[in-house]
Parts: sequence; C-alpha cells; structure tokens
Amino acid sequence: MILQKDPDEFRDKLLHRIADSTPSAITVDARRLLCPMPVIRVQQAVEHLPAGITVTALCTDPGALHDIPAWARIHGHTVLETHSIGREYTIVLQTGLST
Repeated sequence: MILQKDPDEFRDKLLHRIADSTPSAITVDARRLLCPMPVIRVQQAVEHLPAGITVTALCTDPGALHDIPAWARIHGHTVLETHSIGREYTIVLQTGLST
C-alpha cells in the first residue's frame, strides 16, 4: 500500500486527473424516447459537467425541439442550434452554470 505523504498534493493530482478526463463535447442519444425522457436524459448527462461543454441531443420526439431549449434556458445553458432532418431532431447546447 502506498500512502500519500501530502494530502494536498494528492487532492491536486486527483482534481487535475478529473479535469483532464472531462470531454469538450458529448452526444445524448434520446431517439425513440417520448416526452419527458429526452429532457431527462439531457439533464442527467449535463448534471456534473462544467460550464463550456457542448452537448448534442439527438431526438425523434418533436416536442424535444421546444422542451430541451426551454429546460436549457431555465437552467443557465445556452442553445447553440436546433434543426431537423426528416423525423430526427438535433439540439446543440453549451453548458453554463446550472441553477
């Protein structure tokens, strides 16, 4: 067993390792899910993410085009774009400071 001599050094190394493993972009596949599940999946995905992460939600529920942007604005995230191709909808947002 290796014991860390300096607890502050251990904490700093751990926080640095966590910061290095945070992605800059994620995709949430909420296709074939009906309301309210697309919003819930996005919420679960961004719950512990820092500000500035790009989140792309893929949905087939047309209500998600309204629901996810509304949820994002309420919780301090920024909607970057929304679009649809056929019956598939894409919502791209950037995480902010959650409230």
